[in-house]
Amino acid sequence: MNPTSFSSLALPQPILDTLDHLGFTEMTPIQAQALPVILAGKDLIAQSRTGSGKTAAFGIGLLTPLNPAFFGCQALVLSPTRELAAQSATTLRTLARGLPNIKIITLCGGTPFGPQAASLEQGAHVIVGTPGRIKDHLDRGTLELSGLNCLVLDEADRMLDMGFYDAIAEIISLAPKRRQTLLFSATYPPSIDSLAGRFLQSPERVSIVEAEPLNPIEQRFYEIKPAERLQAVVRLLASERPQPCIAFCHTRQQCQDLLQHLQANKISALTLHGDMEQRERDEVLALFANQSCSVLVATDVAARGIDVAGVAAVINVELSPDPALHTHRIGRSGRAGEPGLALSLVAPAEGGRASSIEAAQGTPLAWHDLSGLPAALEQPLVAPMRTLAIAGGRKDKVRPGDLLGALTGEAGLPADAIGKISITDYQALVAIRRDLAPVAQQKLEQGKIKGRRFKIRLL
Repeated sequence: MNPTSFSSLALPQPILDTLDHLGFTEMTPIQAQALPVILAGKDLIAQSRTGSGKTAAFGIGLLTPLNPAFFGCQALVLSPTRELAAQSATTLRTLARGLPNIKIITLCGGTPFGPQAASLEQGAHVIVGTPGRIKDHLDRGTLELSGLNCLVLDEADRMLDMGFYDAIAEIISLAPKRRQTLLFSATYPPSIDSLAGRFLQSPERVSIVEAEPLNPIEQRFYEIKPAERLQAVVRLLASERPQPCIAFCHTRQQCQDLLQHLQANKISALTLHGDMEQRERDEVLALFANQSCSVLVATDVAARGIDVAGVAAVINVELSPDPALHTHRIGRSGRAGEPGLALSLVAPAEGGRASSIEAAQGTPLAWHDLSGLPAALEQPLVAPMRTLAIAGGRKDKVRPGDLLGALTGEAGLPADAIGKISITDYQALVAIRRDLAPVAQQKLEQGKIKGRRFKIRLL
């Protein structure tokens, strides 16, 4: 039997069936090394790059021993950001699809506390959340960890960078001493040693170091004057026309300024930053992921935790002062083995930042001349899709198949005009080819979904 095959592991048949249905037969390197350790019940420190399959590794590991009959928190996953927590929970739900009655909930800031507390009263097997909100629930008594068997510290280096050490320590102090702790990290700074030494018991260590990145990234650097910054982004977009693209800004105000500038230049753009409510953030990420937005203008809250396939380019509107964060930013481009493109604007005051990046990379930066690029776009940069928001979700028993059936059946749309469908508790978002989106809205408003009429908005 192939030692890198999932079937070589002692996994429950429903999980093996789900993996087979998803087309996952061969383990990634981090999964092949980490899963035997996790399934043996040992503590683990695992270091591997973002996007290498860490979530599936700890997901399969924590789902395997779950007791469906006990509706208490048996596994807790701590994540640095709301976006990463949401994506991890989605992956876990997908992996748990064949298991009976497994409930997985997310607990993050930015959403009302009351409904989360109500969900916890109903019981949950797995909880995924950010340290701050998890600590809030523990402090208020709406969450307790006496039945916890597995604790996962996901992107632990990022959580420490964000100042969560004390919150993590308080959470762990309320967990049973007899538990499995899994620490996953993209890098291994000294602070990880401190965390592991205090909270892990004789951990195994797994480190996947790739000789060459799976997604080679071409980097280009452009020297600019500060006053040229916003229009320089337009010139880069006019030259490359990358879709989708993430433009990283240093501040929330810079995000707003760039967003207005791009929209004034007929570029389909949305923004993502920490001042937004969770509902707004979720909607923006959904629109970006389903190709209803060409450019996502974001602060570094999005440097990790966004896993959107096929990001054509990353633009550093202003260089990060941290070379490691620069690496995480540009790593959003060219995922799944595809070449990436990173375009960085550098004002004179950022020369030191450029030098730090050059030193960290160990190779000279590739400088290019902005003056050779188009001054403006010849044609608007418009997203290929638009999104229909349907006021019905999981709580209304609406499933992707129901929406697909309504659109291809009564509405008469060709199947290839329908893109990604995402469903939350109370809303469904469906990407439709731009030219057919108004027709789809009209047809759905006139018809029914599962025998019911729902309010439809075109975003």
